[in-house]
Amino acid sequence: MAKDEKTKVLLVEDDKNLGNILLEYLDAKGYVTSLAVNGKQGYDLFSKTKYDICLLDVMMPVKDGFTLAREIRAVDKNIPIVFLTAKSMKEDTIEGFNAGADDYIAKPFSMEELLLRMTAILRRTQNQTLKNSEQSEFKIGAYKFDYKHQTLDIKGKKQNLTTKESDLLKLLCINSNDVLDRNFALNTIWQDDDYFKGRSMDVYIAKLRKYLKEDPTIEILNVHGKGFKLIGMK
Repeated sequence: MAKDEKTKVLLVEDDKNLGNILLEYLDAKGYVTSLAVNGKQGYDLFSKTKYDICLLDVMMPVKDGFTLAREIRAVDKNIPIVFLTAKSMKEDTIEGFNAGADDYIAKPFSMEELLLRMTAILRRTQNQTLKNSEQSEFKIGAYKFDYKHQTLDIKGKKQNLTTKESDLLKLLCINSNDVLDRNFALNTIWQDDDYFKGRSMDVYIAKLRKYLKEDPTIEILNVHGKGFKLIGMK
């Protein structure tokens, strides 16, 4: 997803009351949620929009959740899928994971539990995205950044970086000239987006600015209410 956008959730739930309650709750928590009331409608939405996570009821008219999950998996092997179901039989749980589920939550559940499950899954997939990014060398203006060896080089002058400095600079490079969402960076690198972790990241941003100051064309901007933007990379 573009890092200046909120996390997009596909919610497919045939119980309209529960669906609307979940929709309002997730939107209040900062997610952008689309609600479908059956599997066919859910797949139609999925095919038109790039989502970050899917919450699927199992027992639905027109097309059940297991079928929908398999269809989604055929298109996107990595998107997280969580089943919401009143069914708790072992066979159904196994079928859910065979259909490609990342998690399974039985009704009735608390909103807080659902949010914790979603946060954990999204954190895990975001971390995997960072680790799986193949590029390890970047040209930042006059600098050469080697992520693998955690070094920043300009005119033969080498600066060794800490792991967190390297991870943060890599995210900025991957999103160069675009906004790196503050909460995304915190959850990806610090595994938390609380106030104290946020202050810690601000310290690391200040360090990176200091390291990059010898090339005046390179700048890390604060984007109010969103995050940071690295500009000047070609």
